[in-house]
Amino acid sequence: MRCNTSFITLCTVGLIASASGALAADKVSFGTNWLAEAEHGGFYQAVADGTYAKHGLDVTIVQGGPNAANSALLVAGKIDFYMGSSMGELSAVEQGIPIVDVASMFQKDPQILMAHPGVGMDTFADLAKADTIFLGKEGYTTFFEWMKANFTGFKDEQYKPYTFSSAPFIADPKSVQQGYLTSEPYAVESQAGFKPQVYLLADQGFAPYSTTIATQSKLVETNPDLVQRFVDASIEGWYSYLYGDNSAANALIKKDNPEMTDGQIAYSIAKMKEYGIVESGEALDKGIGCMTDAKYKTFFDTLVSIKVFKSDTDYAKAFTTKFVCKGVGMSLKK
Repeated sequence: MRCNTSFITLCTVGLIASASGALAADKVSFGTNWLAEAEHGGFYQAVADGTYAKHGLDVTIVQGGPNAANSALLVAGKIDFYMGSSMGELSAVEQGIPIVDVASMFQKDPQILMAHPGVGMDTFADLAKADTIFLGKEGYTTFFEWMKANFTGFKDEQYKPYTFSSAPFIADPKSVQQGYLTSEPYAVESQAGFKPQVYLLADQGFAPYSTTIATQSKLVETNPDLVQRFVDASIEGWYSYLYGDNSAANALIKKDNPEMTDGQIAYSIAKMKEYGIVESGEALDKGIGCMTDAKYKTFFDTLVSIKVFKSDTDYAKAFTTKFVCKGVGMSLKK
């Protein structure tokens, strides 16, 4: 651009604007914790509809899965953000790993237990009547310990390893199986033709934050602007995904995970809304992504009570609330 001295002020503004427009967006990588699905929808939405780009970000979603190691990639600094959980970040604190949650897209963890209908397991406490409870190893050492400590009748003899197949549960009406609110009940209904009784652990008192945005503490300290822009854009993406046109995001999800179906996506979105997975608690009036010290500490205390963590662990190192609870994106809710 050439400048005439009589228009030096306007020319300077033009040069600044031109240079600003030419600046490349900040490249950001975000690792998910599983194969692409509706439970990741807000992040895919922010890519698909240009929300990340609007915030000056060029975001690559690094898909998780059974053979992925995205949490390790975050620790190693190979990705910038990871889809974590308060459980994971509290564990990192105990191990001296400087990882911190900066937002929580899910106010409720979608972890469930499910039982057959019409067999007398009509309340969560009734699940203690089950002959068998199929659990993953982590569930057995965490929420099952909490169940034994807070409800009568649960015992180790009920435990059998969950192999990520619902066939044993379907075949045994006196069994209980862990699962994800948004997936396993849908699979059981599709395969066996009945709707299982579903109990969301978060509604029973075992209530971590999940689908958090985790990053290295160093990034929070050295580039808080980048962190804030990624958090804000992700929040806006979640509002748009839940209440706007999410077809482009769903197309990206199915591109990354060709086995994903429209039926599964629709079911997952409906259940996230029905149970307040994304919007409940503080998120209702302070916006998606909100976290509080009080809720984080309550869950930490729960884990201390079952001896998962030491009482002197500095739980506050696992998260920061400086980037959330600001009402970002709430106007996008329709």
